Amino acid sequence: MEPGSEARLIAWPDCISLPVDIQLGRSRTVRRAYGIDEIALVPGGRTVDPDVTDSSWSLGGINREIPIIASAMDGVVDVRMAVELSRLGAMGVLNLEGVQCRYDDPNPVLDRIAAVGKDAFVPLMQELYSTPVREDLIRSRIAEIKAQGGIAAVSATPVAALRFGKAIAEAGADLFFVQATVVSTEHVGPEGRQSLDLAALCRDMGVPVVIGNTVTYEVALELMRAGAAGVMVGIGPGAACTSRGVLGVGIPQATSVADCAAARDDYFQESGRYVPIVADGGIVTGGDICKCLACGADAVMIGSPIARAAEAPGRGFHWGMATPSPVLPRGTRIKVGTTGSLEKILRGPASLDDGTQNLLGCIRTSMGTLGARTLKDMQQVEVVVAPSLLTEGKVYQKAQQLGMGK
Repeated sequence: MEPGSEARLIAWPDCISLPVDIQLGRSRTVRRAYGIDEIALVPGGRTVDPDVTDSSWSLGGINREIPIIASAMDGVVDVRMAVELSRLGAMGVLNLEGVQCRYDDPNPVLDRIAAVGKDAFVPLMQELYSTPVREDLIRSRIAEIKAQGGIAAVSATPVAALRFGKAIAEAGADLFFVQATVVSTEHVGPEGRQSLDLAALCRDMGVPVVIGNTVTYEVALELMRAGAAGVMVGIGPGAACTSRGVLGVGIPQATSVADCAAARDDYFQESGRYVPIVADGGIVTGGDICKCLACGADAVMIGSPIARAAEAPGRGFHWGMATPSPVLPRGTRIKVGTTGSLEKILRGPASLDDGTQNLLGCIRTSMGTLGARTLKDMQQVEVVVAPSLLTEGKVYQKAQQLGMGK
């Protein structure tokens, strides 16, 4: 053995465990980030029968069997869907700045959105959403959900939270989601304009406040310290979102979830308070859900898979929350079609082979295969980088547009 070779043998294992920095140019070193499609989950040394797995989780003191939240989008959740999602063991969030709280009867509006052509879509959305949000409708929609036994989880932007926070609490909302493309505890606004104090909102609201969205360890940690009951993770990966193209902002979802999960675990060690994180966006199949959970998420928020339910208000379409922006639209309308009932999508039995139905069955079967009896176990399974996971051996499926090749 040559002199010095012992040092090389000792150093090599240490080197491979370090983060890999990539030289983007002479003046910039960057970090590699990974999306959901680039990773795979590794079976362990045991398996568990799916029937004895426990997929339950809790948010703001509300326990749910299915770790799925339906997105606060007008094509996904209305009063009826919020009630039905609650009944089936999941949860839906009503967008208080959507058509449900602008119009007494939103159905003609939803019909127009579904019928308009591609070129006229954004101008129509800007027109329809120029009608003011009404406080009386906010109170009414929350009351309607609760009267039917549903979980009244509602969402608003920080600006609307300033304006309607009191009404939301007085109406008896169970959870309040404060959502924007990016939310942070430190916001610099124009002089004279009031900014939302997230810590004060969490402290004084009287309703658990879930805050998002973010993609970084540092901001997730600060939101938890501000009192958030949950943190939403994801910027731009949603099926109908164009923020990444318009703004160039975001981190691929697998990396962002893992980073924010680390913040959750560190905050728990720091405070003794556990704050769930919810992966929001870019999640289409049961496999996507399972990979987010393995990266550390406590639950996921999904839009397009739920918009495919027969009961969904979007008439087979799905569109982003920022689409109607009067100055910088950051969303589009996509046709998702209608594939079955909400119950079939969430609990099965599935009639499709692509992982878009019986999502609870996907989760439990994956947990069983990985030997994870609880979601906490699921968060500890081995994850590998696997860019070929979805294409390896799938030549015929892709050529014939079947299964994973659709």
